[in-house]
Amino acid sequence: MSAEIENHDNHNHSRNTPFSTILERHISRRRVMQGGLGVAAATLFAGFGLPGAVRAATAAAGEGSLRLGFDSVPGSLTDAVVVPPGYRAQVLAPWGTPLDADGPRWSDELALTPELQARALGMHHDGMYHFPLDPAQASRDFLLVLNHEYIDQQALWAPSGGPAHADEGARPADEVRTEINAHGVCVVRVRRDDSGHWTVVAGDPHNRRFTSATPMELAGPVRGSDRVHTAWSPDGTRVRGTNNNCACGYTPWGTYLSCEENWPEVFINRGTQTPDQQRLGMPAGRGRYGWETARGGSEGEFARFDNTPRAASAREDYRNEARAFGYVVEIDPYDSESSAFKRTALGRFRHEGCWPGRVVEGEPLTFYTGHDARNEYIYKFVSDKRWDPRDANRPGERYDRQAIGARYLDEGTLYAARFNADGSGDWLALTPESEIPGGGPAGERTLGEVFGDQAGIIINTCDAADLMGATPMDRPEWGTVDPGSGEVYMSLTNNSDRTAEGTEPTFTDGAAGIGALGAGFDTAPVNAANPRPDNDFGQVMRWREEDEPHRFAWEVFLFGAPAGADDDINRSGLTEASEFASPDGLWFDQRGESGEGILWIETDNGIDKGRDNAVARATNDQVLAVVPEAMGRGDTRRTGQQLRRFAVGPNACEVTGIFATPDRSALFINIQHPGNWPAGDDATRASEGQVRPRAATVVIQKEGGGAIGV
Repeated sequence: MSAEIENHDNHNHSRNTPFSTILERHISRRRVMQGGLGVAAATLFAGFGLPGAVRAATAAAGEGSLRLGFDSVPGSLTDAVVVPPGYRAQVLAPWGTPLDADGPRWSDELALTPELQARALGMHHDGMYHFPLDPAQASRDFLLVLNHEYIDQQALWAPSGGPAHADEGARPADEVRTEINAHGVCVVRVRRDDSGHWTVVAGDPHNRRFTSATPMELAGPVRGSDRVHTAWSPDGTRVRGTNNNCACGYTPWGTYLSCEENWPEVFINRGTQTPDQQRLGMPAGRGRYGWETARGGSEGEFARFDNTPRAASAREDYRNEARAFGYVVEIDPYDSESSAFKRTALGRFRHEGCWPGRVVEGEPLTFYTGHDARNEYIYKFVSDKRWDPRDANRPGERYDRQAIGARYLDEGTLYAARFNADGSGDWLALTPESEIPGGGPAGERTLGEVFGDQAGIIINTCDAADLMGATPMDRPEWGTVDPGSGEVYMSLTNNSDRTAEGTEPTFTDGAAGIGALGAGFDTAPVNAANPRPDNDFGQVMRWREEDEPHRFAWEVFLFGAPAGADDDINRSGLTEASEFASPDGLWFDQRGESGEGILWIETDNGIDKGRDNAVARATNDQVLAVVPEAMGRGDTRRTGQQLRRFAVGPNACEVTGIFATPDRSALFINIQHPGNWPAGDDATRASEGQVRPRAATVVIQKEGGGAIGV
């Protein structure tokens, strides 16, 4: 995400042991065992029950048949996308692309209005996925669904010289409406012709937008709770809009999952904040864009962004408006008249994304998600209902997919993760019956005694995880799942508050939220596992569920680092051809019957904040690829040696959002917040002058066709 909305504040004031400390203990234990996990690894991973074909293909280094078929491209510091020789990259569906056949053509001077922006692609593309209309044409004609994470006011209002009253005073109503309509989610049909060129199918009846003003349904435990009553929805069943949609997911029944991340800053409460508002970081002054200051409208159109209590009851004001945000949002791309549903059972926090686990007939479904903020948690949701293949997607057919979603996503158990130094982990249930280790803030025995019902736990998900002893992580970002083995990968992008050697840990005085008992972990010194003050580089970890319920095993898969760093920092042996920092987007690309695949890694190194680390000075953000070896080998250096740089984005951008067509002939990525790009249809061409920057989807293909990456 851009520095404009990235939040490095620490809102977790629990004293739960941070992941850095657990990782230090874990690596110390490994070093006792002569390099790697040794006998302990064989014991720890023996019982995972990998499918035979997968185990045979991946059990030992070098025995698999899958190989990357490209050399690493050099690092780049240009206003263009760089791809390997023999590949091309096309700009598809940039911000402002009209969804209607008669929409206005883009120009750098185009002045957007609320109406135009509501029927065009929004700003700053992020997570995305594809939904075929005809399985036989799934690799050349499908519905592309993508998130619009945030806005760049200077680019949006470039024709008028910038936004009006951005920092003080009342914002113009139509500017606010346009900004609201530039957020959200887009469904758009895209098609490839015989030459390999992709286009947006303008005017297709599936094309639609969900914005920060679109009416949506609340579903799951929070629906109807008095905690979400508002003047617009007195019964607490509906809300207007979805905001700051970051990564995504999808379901086996053919729906899209969009995730609300840095949404708290668009709301304010000038009065006494509730524990959940404190815990999630709602501001007390002006909102991020000042939407609450706009005048006019009706039914609280702008007033809803001010959550300061102003009436005798919640049914008469908007004190609870933000409690209808912070969820996973389910969208049916096939039904252009269907509502979006916020599936509250999956938790309320700053969701990065939501990724389905391995799907097995007769077993519950699992969805993994991370809270993208410093010292926050990793979660999973397990459905009560067991998977019935009859519920699988029937592409192109129009039926009630949301009813299927309700059966799997509204009833189940939400868990938070605790990581142990021996490489094991525990999933901690967040239910009213869950017993709090050591008791609650007033001596309560269970979460139910603290929060009441499940709706209260969901509203206060982070506090509940605090009380249960979940492990604070270094900004959990994207995840992805190997559908064969069920192994889960997740990027921990960085931690900006790690202090130098010899310093003492610091703690924040005072509580923020129900689960904050006194003072909490704020900074920690470097240690054997995290030897870098102001950790700019991050790492990718992975875990696998054990046969024993609610248990998992984990390891570090890959450390980010600059090539020139010493071994204590460059733990994965990265070179100039593979150095990276701040891993973010991930996608496991399964290939063939053997179960092997490519792990694609995208980076968000914060170059829009300045080239303030060695990797940022060497290259723009990028896409890397590696064929993972079997879990349990524990050799991050060998993984680093096999890692290759596949693509580099233009100056100032983040590379995000990723998938490939089913035949693997095209890789789709998003270029977010570029500085001076694109210059036209060819993503690899740099502009000769200054352009109005536009986020866009980029399609990467081989010149002569064929599977990408191999």
